Amino acid sequence: MAEVYKVHPDNPQPRSIKLAIDSMKSGGLIVYPTDSGYAIGWSLDNHQALKKVALIKAVEEHQNYTMMCDSISQMTDFVLVDNVAFRLIKHHTPGPYTFILPATRRVPKKMQHQKRRTIGVRISDHNVVQSLLEELGEPMMTSSLEFPDVDMYALDIDDVVDKIGNQVDVIIDVGYCAQEPSTVVDLSEGEVTVLRKGAGEIDFV
Repeated sequence: MAEVYKVHPDNPQPRSIKLAIDSMKSGGLIVYPTDSGYAIGWSLDNHQALKKVALIKAVEEHQNYTMMCDSISQMTDFVLVDNVAFRLIKHHTPGPYTFILPATRRVPKKMQHQKRRTIGVRISDHNVVQSLLEELGEPMMTSSLEFPDVDMYALDIDDVVDKIGNQVDVIIDVGYCAQEPSTVVDLSEGEVTVLRKGAGEIDFV
């Protein structure tokens, strides 16, 4: 059963953050809060996580997953960012946006889009996320926490524990976390294409 750590959303306790990352480094899955709701996180080298996440979300294994980064500087080690993309990302991050960009060789092929060799990247405006990434020392893979036929706006941590407490290793509980998906913007072809309107304002098209 998952360990549940109650964490302050603005000033997360370092011990709980370290325990969560230790679990992730050992191959574990964590549930954690972001600025667009709770998400599932795992390490870059955890290839087995893809099957587990697909089972949790009741989706096919080859989905478009996202890499959570702590900064644009870290992001550019893993994706190709041209001048247009750099300016747009700099203006809109940290925040509830996912940007689709060409992946570099540092991104494991299993984590990339299987045909286009792209990857979604995010810089979240949430203190818990930043604390997790600082402790981890590298980006982490992530996918929004969602269940088929479940009203995610009404979901609380007790529901998460009941539903997937035996499928993940750590659940970070910060209380209510508004569940609104990020805005997804495809920048992989040199143009700005909005694939999904979510929490982020669209003021660049």
